[in-house]
Amino acid sequence: MESLFLLIPLSLLLVGLLAWILHWAIKSGQFDDLDGPGQSILMDDDVPAAHQVSKNSQK
Repeated sequence: MESLFLLIPLSLLLVGLLAWILHWAIKSGQFDDLDGPGQSILMDDDVPAAHQVSKNSQK
């Protein structure tokens, strides 16, 4: 029974801390663009290697 006097306040503090961390993450924009970084790899604007070779051979 005595352990509950310690564990209940500790669990409430932990829940409060986790709620504060979640609130901070939402306010700071951590969840604004979840798909952008994954799609930026697919939409890369680099010049293909074959195109670079043909430019170098024309010089």
